[in-house]
Amino acid sequence: MPEEYVRRTAITRISVDDEQRELLEETITEWKRGCQIATDLAWGKCSKKSDVQPLAYDTVRGETDLGSQHAILATHQSAQAITSCLERQSNGKVASKPTFSAPTVKYDTRTLTLFDDDTVSLTTIESRVRCPLALPNDGDGYQRQYLDSEEWDVTESTLTVRDGEFFLHLGFRREKTDTERNTAENGTVLGVDLGIENLAVTSTAFFFDGRELTHRLQEFETVRTGLQQTGTRSARRTLAQASGRQLRYVRDILHRVSNALIAEALRYDCDIIVFENLTGIRDRTCGAWGHRWAFRTLYEQTEYKAEVAGLAVRQVGAGYTSQRCSECGFVSDENRQSRCRFNCHKCGAEANTDYNAAKNIGMRYVRRGQQSSRRTGNSQLALKSGTVNPNGGFSAYPDGFEAEFTDKPESRRAQ
Repeated sequence: MPEEYVRRTAITRISVDDEQRELLEETITEWKRGCQIATDLAWGKCSKKSDVQPLAYDTVRGETDLGSQHAILATHQSAQAITSCLERQSNGKVASKPTFSAPTVKYDTRTLTLFDDDTVSLTTIESRVRCPLALPNDGDGYQRQYLDSEEWDVTESTLTVRDGEFFLHLGFRREKTDTERNTAENGTVLGVDLGIENLAVTSTAFFFDGRELTHRLQEFETVRTGLQQTGTRSARRTLAQASGRQLRYVRDILHRVSNALIAEALRYDCDIIVFENLTGIRDRTCGAWGHRWAFRTLYEQTEYKAEVAGLAVRQVGAGYTSQRCSECGFVSDENRQSRCRFNCHKCGAEANTDYNAAKNIGMRYVRRGQQSSRRTGNSQLALKSGTVNPNGGFSAYPDGFEAEFTDKPESRRAQ
Protein backbone atom coordinates (compact mmCIF):
# COMPACT_ATOMS: atom_id res chain seq x y z
CA MET A 1 0.00 0.00 0.00
CA PRO A 2 1.44 3.43 -0.90
CA GLU A 3 2.50 5.70 1.93
CA GLU A 4 -0.47 7.91 2.87
CA TYR A 5 1.59 10.44 4.77
CA VAL A 6 4.18 13.10 3.99
CA ARG A 7 6.96 12.88 6.59
CA ARG A 8 9.52 15.44 7.71
CA THR A 9 12.18 15.77 10.41
CA ALA A 10 12.98 18.98 12.29
CA ILE A 11 16.23 18.94 14.29
CA THR A 12 16.58 21.19 17.31
CA ARG A 13 18.89 21.33 20.29
CA ILE A 14 17.34 21.05 23.74
CA SER A 15 18.62 22.78 26.87
CA VAL A 16 19.17 20.52 29.89
CA ASP A 17 20.41 21.03 33.44
CA ASP A 18 22.81 18.65 35.17
CA GLU A 19 20.09 16.46 36.68
CA GLN A 20 18.25 16.15 33.36
CA ARG A 21 21.50 15.40 31.55
CA GLU A 22 22.25 12.52 33.91
CA LEU A 23 18.78 11.03 33.51
CA LEU A 24 18.84 11.29 29.72
CA GLU A 25 22.32 9.78 29.49
CA GLU A 26 21.25 6.87 31.71
CA THR A 27 18.15 6.40 29.56
CA ILE A 28 20.27 6.23 26.43
CA THR A 29 22.53 3.64 28.06
CA GLU A 30 19.56 1.49 29.05
CA TRP A 31 18.01 1.92 25.59
CA LYS A 32 21.13 0.57 23.90
CA ARG A 33 21.15 -2.37 26.33
CA GLY A 34 17.49 -3.08 25.64
CA CYS A 35 18.00 -3.04 21.86
CA GLN A 36 20.98 -5.38 22.19
CA ILE A 37 19.12 -7.81 24.45
CA ALA A 38 16.23 -8.00 21.99
CA THR A 39 18.61 -8.49 19.08
CA ASP A 40 20.53 -11.26 20.86
CA LEU A 41 17.27 -13.10 21.49
CA ALA A 42 15.78 -12.63 18.02
CA TRP A 43 18.86 -13.03 15.81
CA GLY A 44 18.44 -16.12 13.67
CA LYS A 45 14.86 -16.62 14.83
CA CYS A 46 12.67 -13.74 13.66
CA SER A 47 12.80 -10.19 12.31
CA LYS A 48 9.23 -8.84 12.27
CA LYS A 49 8.17 -6.39 14.97
CA SER A 50 5.14 -8.54 15.74
CA ASP A 51 7.46 -11.50 16.43
CA VAL A 52 10.39 -9.79 18.17
CA GLN A 53 8.20 -7.90 20.65
CA PRO A 54 6.55 -10.92 22.34
CA LEU A 55 9.85 -12.83 22.24
CA ALA A 56 12.00 -10.15 23.88
CA TYR A 57 9.73 -7.72 25.75
CA ASP A 58 9.69 -9.46 29.15
CA THR A 59 13.46 -9.94 29.14
CA VAL A 60 14.11 -6.31 28.17
CA ARG A 61 11.81 -5.14 30.95
CA GLY A 62 13.40 -7.47 33.47
CA GLU A 63 17.05 -6.75 32.65
CA THR A 64 16.90 -2.99 32.05
CA ASP A 65 15.37 0.04 33.73
CA LEU A 66 13.34 0.97 30.66
CA GLY A 67 9.66 1.69 31.04
CA SER A 68 7.08 -0.42 29.23
CA GLN A 69 6.75 1.79 26.15
CA HIS A 70 10.48 2.24 25.72
CA ALA A 71 10.91 -1.52 26.04
CA ILE A 72 8.42 -1.98 23.19
CA LEU A 73 10.25 0.61 21.08
CA ALA A 74 13.53 -1.17 21.78
CA THR A 75 12.15 -4.44 20.39
CA HIS A 76 10.91 -2.55 17.32
CA GLN A 77 14.32 -0.97 16.80
CA SER A 78 15.89 -4.41 17.07
CA ALA A 79 13.49 -5.79 14.46
CA GLN A 80 14.30 -2.94 12.10
CA ALA A 81 18.04 -3.49 12.48
CA ILE A 82 17.75 -7.25 11.92
CA THR A 83 15.60 -6.70 8.83
CA SER A 84 18.21 -4.33 7.37
CA CYS A 85 20.94 -6.94 7.92
CA LEU A 86 18.88 -9.65 6.26
CA GLU A 87 18.25 -7.39 3.27
CA ARG A 88 21.99 -6.79 2.91
CA GLN A 89 22.64 -10.51 3.09
CA SER A 90 20.01 -11.19 0.44
CA ASN A 91 21.87 -8.76 -1.83
CA GLY A 92 25.08 -10.72 -1.41
CA LYS A 93 26.66 -8.35 1.12
CA VAL A 94 28.29 -9.21 4.43
CA ALA A 95 26.11 -8.35 7.42
CA SER A 96 26.65 -9.61 10.97
CA LYS A 97 24.38 -9.36 13.99
CA PRO A 98 23.60 -5.69 14.79
CA THR A 99 25.27 -3.98 17.73
CA PHE A 100 24.02 -0.76 19.30
CA SER A 101 26.61 1.83 20.25
CA ALA A 102 25.20 5.12 18.90
CA PRO A 103 24.19 7.56 21.69
CA THR A 104 20.51 7.71 20.70
CA VAL A 105 17.08 6.75 22.02
CA LYS A 106 13.73 6.62 20.21
CA TYR A 107 10.59 8.42 21.35
CA ASP A 108 6.95 8.27 20.26
CA THR A 109 3.78 10.15 21.17
CA ARG A 110 3.49 8.21 24.43
CA THR A 111 7.00 9.07 25.59
CA LEU A 112 7.33 12.60 24.15
CA THR A 113 5.04 15.61 24.46
CA LEU A 114 5.49 19.03 22.85
CA PHE A 115 4.04 22.10 24.56
CA ASP A 116 3.03 25.49 23.17
CA ASP A 117 5.69 27.25 25.25
CA ASP A 118 8.42 25.55 23.16
CA THR A 119 9.28 22.92 25.73
CA VAL A 120 9.30 19.16 25.40
CA SER A 121 8.58 16.46 27.97
CA LEU A 122 10.63 13.28 27.63
CA THR A 123 10.28 9.98 29.45
CA THR A 124 13.43 8.73 31.22
CA ILE A 125 14.19 5.62 33.25
CA GLU A 126 12.93 7.40 36.40
CA SER A 127 10.56 10.24 35.58
CA ARG A 128 9.76 12.70 32.85
CA VAL A 129 11.97 15.72 32.26
CA ARG A 130 10.72 18.93 30.67
CA CYS A 131 13.31 20.81 28.62
CA PRO A 132 13.24 24.00 26.53
CA LEU A 133 13.74 23.71 22.77
CA ALA A 134 16.73 25.85 21.73
CA LEU A 135 15.04 27.47 18.72
CA PRO A 136 16.32 30.45 16.65
CA ASN A 137 15.61 33.77 18.38
CA ASP A 138 14.07 35.39 15.31
CA GLY A 139 11.29 32.82 15.10
CA ASP A 140 11.98 32.19 11.42
CA GLY A 141 13.73 28.85 11.80
CA TYR A 142 12.53 26.03 9.57
CA GLN A 143 11.25 24.15 12.64
CA ARG A 144 8.42 26.67 12.94
CA GLN A 145 6.65 25.48 9.80
CA TYR A 146 5.99 22.21 11.64
CA LEU A 147 5.74 23.31 15.27
CA ASP A 148 3.22 26.09 14.55
CA SER A 149 1.14 24.22 11.98
CA GLU A 150 -2.06 22.32 12.71
CA GLU A 151 -1.48 20.18 9.61
CA TRP A 152 1.61 18.45 11.00
CA ASP A 153 1.41 15.86 13.79
CA VAL A 154 4.34 14.71 15.89
CA THR A 155 5.35 11.10 15.27
CA GLU A 156 8.35 8.91 16.14
CA SER A 157 11.40 11.01 17.03
CA THR A 158 15.02 10.43 18.07
CA LEU A 159 17.12 11.99 20.82
CA THR A 160 20.88 11.95 20.25
CA VAL A 161 24.00 13.35 21.91
CA ARG A 162 26.71 15.08 19.89
CA ASP A 163 29.72 16.89 21.36
CA GLY A 164 28.02 16.98 24.76
CA GLU A 165 24.83 18.59 23.39
CA PHE A 166 21.41 16.94 23.15
CA PHE A 167 19.62 17.14 19.80
CA LEU A 168 16.03 16.11 19.21
CA HIS A 169 15.18 14.88 15.71
CA LEU A 170 11.46 15.60 15.81
CA GLY A 171 9.40 13.52 13.40
CA PHE A 172 6.30 15.08 11.83
CA ARG A 173 3.73 13.77 9.39
CA ARG A 174 0.59 14.96 7.60
CA GLU A 175 -1.83 13.23 5.28
CA LYS A 176 -1.15 13.51 1.58
CA THR A 177 -3.45 15.70 -0.48
CA ASP A 178 -5.42 14.25 -3.38
CA THR A 179 -2.94 15.84 -5.77
CA GLU A 180 -0.01 14.21 -4.01
CA ARG A 181 -1.74 10.83 -4.14
CA ASN A 182 -2.39 11.12 -7.86
CA THR A 183 0.98 12.36 -9.08
CA ALA A 184 2.18 8.78 -9.61
CA GLU A 185 0.09 8.60 -12.77
CA ASN A 186 -0.08 12.18 -14.02
CA GLY A 187 2.26 15.11 -14.55
CA THR A 188 5.55 16.09 -16.11
CA VAL A 189 8.59 14.27 -14.76
CA LEU A 190 12.16 15.48 -14.30
CA GLY A 191 14.59 12.53 -14.14
CA VAL A 192 17.72 12.90 -12.00
CA ASP A 193 20.82 10.69 -12.01
CA LEU A 194 23.32 10.91 -9.12
CA GLY A 195 27.01 10.21 -9.49
CA ILE A 196 30.59 11.08 -8.69
CA GLU A 197 32.02 13.15 -11.54
CA ASN A 198 28.59 14.70 -12.00
CA LEU A 199 26.85 14.98 -8.66
CA ALA A 200 23.45 15.26 -10.36
CA VAL A 201 22.30 15.27 -13.98
CA THR A 202 18.74 15.97 -15.13
CA SER A 203 16.76 14.69 -18.09
CA THR A 204 16.76 18.30 -19.29
CA ALA A 205 20.56 18.08 -19.75
CA PHE A 206 21.59 20.15 -16.77
CA PHE A 207 24.85 18.92 -15.18
CA PHE A 208 26.02 19.63 -11.61
CA ASP A 209 29.77 19.07 -11.40
CA GLY A 210 30.74 16.92 -8.40
CA ARG A 211 34.52 16.68 -8.81
CA GLU A 212 35.31 19.26 -6.13
CA LEU A 213 32.99 17.52 -3.66
CA THR A 214 34.59 14.15 -4.41
CA HIS A 215 38.06 15.62 -3.92
CA ARG A 216 37.10 17.10 -0.55
CA LEU A 217 35.46 13.88 0.65
CA GLN A 218 38.52 11.84 -0.30
CA GLU A 219 40.81 14.29 1.48
CA PHE A 220 38.67 14.17 4.59
CA GLU A 221 38.60 10.37 4.54
CA THR A 222 42.41 10.33 4.59
CA VAL A 223 42.51 12.76 7.54
CA ARG A 224 39.73 10.89 9.38
CA THR A 225 41.49 7.53 9.04
CA GLY A 226 44.77 8.95 10.33
CA LEU A 227 43.19 10.65 13.35
CA GLN A 228 41.17 7.56 14.25
CA GLN A 229 44.30 5.43 14.17
CA THR A 230 46.11 7.94 16.43
CA GLY A 231 43.31 7.67 18.97
CA THR A 232 44.53 10.35 21.39
CA ARG A 233 42.25 12.87 23.05
CA SER A 234 43.79 15.64 20.95
CA ALA A 235 43.21 13.60 17.78
CA ARG A 236 39.57 13.01 18.70
CA ARG A 237 39.10 16.73 19.33
CA THR A 238 40.73 17.58 16.01
CA LEU A 239 38.55 15.01 14.26
CA ALA A 240 35.39 16.51 15.77
CA GLN A 241 36.41 19.99 14.56
CA ALA A 242 37.29 18.71 11.09
CA SER A 243 34.02 16.78 10.90
CA GLY A 244 32.08 19.94 11.71
CA ARG A 245 33.81 21.92 8.97
CA GLN A 246 33.33 19.10 6.49
CA LEU A 247 29.64 18.79 7.36
CA ARG A 248 29.03 22.50 6.85
CA TYR A 249 30.90 22.48 3.55
CA VAL A 250 29.01 19.50 2.14
CA ARG A 251 25.63 20.77 3.32
CA ASP A 252 26.29 24.09 1.59
CA ILE A 253 27.02 22.32 -1.70
CA LEU A 254 23.96 20.12 -1.39
CA HIS A 255 21.73 23.10 -0.65
CA ARG A 256 22.95 24.77 -3.84
CA VAL A 257 22.33 21.65 -5.90
CA SER A 258 18.88 21.00 -4.40
CA ASN A 259 17.90 24.61 -5.04
CA ALA A 260 19.06 24.26 -8.64
CA LEU A 261 17.05 21.03 -9.07
CA ILE A 262 13.90 22.78 -7.87
CA ALA A 263 14.59 25.71 -10.21
CA GLU A 264 15.15 23.31 -13.12
CA ALA A 265 11.87 21.51 -12.41
CA LEU A 266 9.96 24.80 -12.26
CA ARG A 267 11.63 26.11 -15.41
CA TYR A 268 10.38 23.10 -17.37
CA ASP A 269 6.97 23.10 -15.68
CA CYS A 270 7.53 19.71 -14.02
CA ASP A 271 5.29 18.22 -11.34
CA ILE A 272 7.53 15.39 -10.15
CA ILE A 273 11.28 15.03 -9.57
CA VAL A 274 12.40 11.41 -9.81
CA PHE A 275 15.64 9.97 -8.40
CA GLU A 276 17.03 6.47 -8.64
CA ASN A 277 16.55 4.31 -5.55
CA LEU A 278 19.34 5.21 -3.13
CA THR A 279 19.81 1.70 -1.72
CA GLY A 280 23.34 0.57 -2.54
CA ILE A 281 24.13 3.74 -4.48
CA ARG A 282 27.61 4.10 -2.97
CA ASP A 283 28.51 0.63 -4.23
CA ARG A 284 27.10 1.38 -7.68
CA THR A 285 28.97 4.66 -8.01
CA CYS A 286 32.16 3.58 -6.19
CA GLY A 287 31.89 6.79 -4.21
CA ALA A 288 34.06 7.98 -1.33
CA TRP A 289 33.18 7.46 2.33
CA GLY A 290 30.76 10.40 2.53
CA HIS A 291 28.94 10.01 -0.77
CA ARG A 292 26.13 7.79 0.50
CA TRP A 293 25.30 10.37 3.17
CA ALA A 294 25.60 13.17 0.61
CA PHE A 295 23.21 11.46 -1.83
CA ARG A 296 20.67 10.80 0.92
CA THR A 297 20.91 14.37 2.21
CA LEU A 298 20.52 15.79 -1.29
CA TYR A 299 17.37 13.73 -1.76
CA GLU A 300 15.93 14.87 1.58
CA GLN A 301 16.75 18.53 0.93
CA THR A 302 15.15 18.36 -2.50
CA GLU A 303 12.12 16.62 -1.03
CA TYR A 304 11.26 19.26 1.56
CA LYS A 305 12.04 22.16 -0.79
CA ALA A 306 9.88 20.56 -3.47
CA GLU A 307 6.93 20.45 -1.12
CA VAL A 308 7.12 24.21 -0.61
CA ALA A 309 7.21 24.63 -4.40
CA GLY A 310 4.22 22.32 -4.89
CA LEU A 311 6.29 19.50 -6.42
CA ALA A 312 6.51 15.78 -5.59
CA VAL A 313 9.73 13.75 -5.23
CA ARG A 314 9.89 10.02 -5.93
CA GLN A 315 12.36 7.15 -6.41
CA VAL A 316 12.50 4.30 -8.93
CA GLY A 317 14.65 1.20 -9.23
CA ALA A 318 18.15 1.85 -10.55
CA GLY A 319 18.65 -1.43 -12.39
CA TYR A 320 20.25 -1.09 -15.86
CA THR A 321 19.66 2.67 -16.10
CA SER A 322 23.32 3.09 -17.11
CA GLN A 323 23.28 0.23 -19.66
CA ARG A 324 19.87 0.87 -21.24
CA CYS A 325 19.56 3.08 -24.29
CA SER A 326 17.05 5.83 -23.58
CA GLU A 327 16.26 6.04 -27.31
CA CYS A 328 15.55 2.42 -28.32
CA GLY A 329 15.54 0.52 -25.02
CA PHE A 330 18.39 -1.86 -25.91
CA VAL A 331 20.27 -3.05 -22.80
CA SER A 332 23.92 -4.08 -22.90
CA ASP A 333 27.00 -3.59 -20.72
CA GLU A 334 28.88 -2.71 -23.89
CA ASN A 335 26.64 0.33 -24.43
CA ARG A 336 28.51 2.12 -21.67
CA GLN A 337 31.86 2.68 -23.32
CA SER A 338 33.36 4.66 -20.46
CA ARG A 339 32.39 6.53 -17.34
CA CYS A 340 31.22 9.45 -19.48
CA ARG A 341 30.29 8.10 -22.91
CA PHE A 342 27.26 6.01 -23.87
CA ASN A 343 26.99 4.50 -27.35
CA CYS A 344 24.09 2.16 -28.16
CA HIS A 345 25.28 -0.93 -30.07
CA LYS A 346 21.82 -1.36 -31.60
CA CYS A 347 20.61 2.05 -32.77
CA GLY A 348 23.90 3.96 -32.61
CA ALA A 349 22.63 6.69 -30.28
CA GLU A 350 25.40 8.56 -28.47
CA ALA A 351 25.10 10.55 -25.27
CA ASN A 352 26.74 11.35 -21.97
CA THR A 353 26.29 8.28 -19.73
CA ASP A 354 24.76 10.22 -16.83
CA TYR A 355 22.40 12.11 -19.13
CA ASN A 356 21.23 8.86 -20.69
CA ALA A 357 20.66 7.42 -17.19
CA ALA A 358 18.69 10.50 -16.09
CA LYS A 359 16.29 10.03 -19.01
CA ASN A 360 15.93 6.33 -18.20
CA ILE A 361 15.16 7.11 -14.56
CA GLY A 362 12.49 9.64 -15.49
CA MET A 363 10.91 7.42 -18.15
CA ARG A 364 10.81 4.45 -15.78
CA TYR A 365 8.56 6.48 -13.51
CA VAL A 366 6.45 7.73 -16.41
CA ARG A 367 5.73 4.15 -17.44
CA ARG A 368 4.32 3.29 -14.01
CA GLY A 369 0.92 4.72 -14.87
CA GLN A 370 0.82 2.80 -18.12
CA GLN A 371 1.56 -0.42 -16.26
CA SER A 372 -1.18 -0.02 -13.65
CA SER A 373 -4.30 -2.16 -13.86
CA ARG A 374 -6.41 0.85 -14.88
CA ARG A 375 -3.82 2.25 -17.34
CA THR A 376 -4.85 5.78 -16.42
CA GLY A 377 -1.35 7.27 -16.41
CA ASN A 378 -0.82 10.43 -18.41
CA SER A 379 2.72 11.36 -17.42
CA GLN A 380 5.45 12.68 -19.69
CA LEU A 381 9.20 13.12 -19.38
CA ALA A 382 10.78 16.57 -19.56
CA LEU A 383 13.71 16.90 -21.99
CA LYS A 384 15.63 20.01 -22.90
CA SER A 385 13.59 20.66 -26.03
CA GLY A 386 10.20 19.19 -25.19
CA THR A 387 8.36 16.33 -23.51
CA VAL A 388 8.04 12.68 -24.51
CA ASN A 389 5.43 10.12 -23.46
CA PRO A 390 5.85 6.33 -23.04
CA ASN A 391 4.60 5.72 -26.59
CA GLY A 392 7.32 7.91 -28.08
CA GLY A 393 5.10 10.90 -28.74
CA PHE A 394 7.13 14.11 -28.64
CA SER A 395 5.82 17.62 -27.91
CA ALA A 396 8.30 20.38 -28.64
CA TYR A 397 8.66 23.42 -26.44
CA PRO A 398 7.95 26.83 -27.99
CA ASP A 399 10.52 28.50 -30.22
CA GLY A 400 13.77 29.18 -28.43
CA PHE A 401 14.59 25.65 -27.38
CA GLU A 402 17.18 23.63 -29.26
CA ALA A 403 16.24 20.33 -30.84
CA GLU A 404 16.69 17.43 -28.43
CA PHE A 405 19.30 15.69 -30.58
CA THR A 406 21.52 18.80 -30.52
CA ASP A 407 21.43 19.13 -26.72
CA LYS A 408 24.77 20.17 -25.32
CA PRO A 409 25.14 19.55 -21.59
CA GLU A 410 25.15 22.67 -19.45
CA SER A 411 27.45 22.39 -16.48
CA ARG A 412 27.68 23.90 -13.05
CA ARG A 413 30.45 23.08 -10.59
CA ALA A 414 29.03 22.09 -7.19
CA GLN A 415 31.32 24.17 -5.02
